[in-house]
Amino acid sequence: MLIQVLFHLFAAILILAALGVITARNPVYSALALVMCFITSAAIWLLIEAEFLAVVLVLVYVGAVMVLFLFVVMMLDINLAELRQGFTRFAWLGWLTALAVIVEIVGVVWARGALGIDPGHGGTPEPATYSNTLDLGRVLYTHYAYPFELAAMVLLVAIVAAIALTMRRRQGLKYQDIGRQVAVRPADRVRLVKMAPEKRP
Repeated sequence: MLIQVLFHLFAAILILAALGVITARNPVYSALALVMCFITSAAIWLLIEAEFLAVVLVLVYVGAVMVLFLFVVMMLDINLAELRQGFTRFAWLGWLTALAVIVEIVGVVWARGALGIDPGHGGTPEPATYSNTLDLGRVLYTHYAYPFELAAMVLLVAIVAAIALTMRRRQGLKYQDIGRQVAVRPADRVRLVKMAPEKRP
């Protein structure tokens, strides 16, 4: 009973946070709402005894990816007024995507009922010695080793692209010239000035 109450509570928070992601006018607020989505999703995974996935979601997505995303959003100096001008022009695409997602969710719920799957029946409880981390590690580093490495390369490319976008040339941005710093002479940095001593009154 308590698990069901917690599930509905976290699900409601997750839905509100997801709405905040798509309705927030400021991209920083949208990113913070996405952090709330990740945290509540991790709490729901804890309820179904997927501890490793919950911890990874918090550590990797909230602790690393979302921090990187926030830095990129804040450092790119996005013109919000210019982005809002084209919002109504592409609104039909957003509604079409939302309709497709709703149809998929309804189809999954209908398929579960048609196949005779009881949604109210939870998973089979595992013994205390069971470790989902061990089983997941065996599958991840044996059958899915190459897709795992490919995902790491994709994340690396995303990080490099974020840095490249942040360091793009724009007015008022100062750049470091290593060649000029190495070739500098003391006379270029320090100037000795000779002054006559002042007369005492």
